[in-house]
Amino acid sequence: MNKRLVLTACFITVFVAYAVRYGYGILLPDMLNSLNITKTDAGIIFSSFFIAYTIGAPICGFIGDKYGSRWLLGSFITLLGIGAFLMSFANSLMQASLFFMLAGIGSAACWAPVLAVAQRWTNVEHRGRTLAYIDIGSALGIIAMGLFVPFIVKVSDWRTGWMVLGAITIAAGLLNYAVIKNPENTQSSTKKTKPAGIPLAKLLRNSQFWLFGVAYFFAGISYAIPFTFLSTYAVQEISLSYTAAANIMTLLGFGAIISKLAIGPLSDRTGRLKMLLLCSFLIFAGVLSMILRNAVTLYIAAFIFSLGYGAIWAMYGAAASDYFSQESSGTIVGLWTLFLGCGSTLAPIVSGWIADATGTLSWSFGFGAAGGLVSVMLLIPLWRKIKPNSLANAIPE
Repeated sequence: MNKRLVLTACFITVFVAYAVRYGYGILLPDMLNSLNITKTDAGIIFSSFFIAYTIGAPICGFIGDKYGSRWLLGSFITLLGIGAFLMSFANSLMQASLFFMLAGIGSAACWAPVLAVAQRWTNVEHRGRTLAYIDIGSALGIIAMGLFVPFIVKVSDWRTGWMVLGAITIAAGLLNYAVIKNPENTQSSTKKTKPAGIPLAKLLRNSQFWLFGVAYFFAGISYAIPFTFLSTYAVQEISLSYTAAANIMTLLGFGAIISKLAIGPLSDRTGRLKMLLLCSFLIFAGVLSMILRNAVTLYIAAFIFSLGYGAIWAMYGAAASDYFSQESSGTIVGLWTLFLGCGSTLAPIVSGWIADATGTLSWSFGFGAAGGLVSVMLLIPLWRKIKPNSLANAIPE
């Protein structure tokens, strides 16, 4: 029963975290007009979230590995909800950036520590499947935003959307306080002794660790652009209705679920790196296809993108344990999230500036596709060189 409650709380945490993160892109078309901001400004607001997320993620990963995650996940998810709720009161670029940065601080505990907790409650042979199922929460968060946000905006406005989202997220934080814990055989030792794992100094001297990290950086560039501007692109340049544009985001969620259910368990048999390469290629192909200014191809491109996006983050999380150390997985994923966060921070600002300068978001998606291609190229050498459980012993003293 404890295991089910903990894994359910992990699932809900991922759900609300990604609903807040990607709710921004769905609410953005109305926010642009209401706040009278440019696409570069919109990119700055989204990037403020990732700046805080990037700084906080490795710290949260380390805290979760060393001291446990109950307080961490309860407090930070509540902070995420407060930031989302305050977005409903934003009246300027500065206010929106500060409030969404607060949400980003809260979101910093919503990935690496969640993966670490889930893996401690899961047998190694089922790790990929369990993480993929928990990660379905992120896809359902996108689906929920695509289905309910247009209704909320139609009945009220975008500010009410942020209020509802913030309140639900705060409730999830209270749930985490109640049920999150470490397994009984590790809970006491987590507080009293230093956990086994790879020393940070050794980890930072390993070239494969850096290849994973840089690939993560370019993956961040590739995926952040659609989630920032895809709805706006569909409304302003493809002339779709607001509801139809939100439906594209819903399609992203359904495709991501298919990806998680298929690729996660498959990776347990075929290996993480093969599936990481597949996911990275699908992201590249999907973002590249978004350049075509056509409604039908936009739906197809979004679906292709979602098949890659859906499972890739769980694959990176599982790879941290497979190729490095389960005991240090929270720290490793947290450090990799620095790379992801830098890419995700850079992409919305640069792509927004490109759109303002050229008058179209097509070139912005081209920038994202280039990032996806580089990510694929960086993973190829890793696929050829390393095997599971090989790097922990290979890291130099």
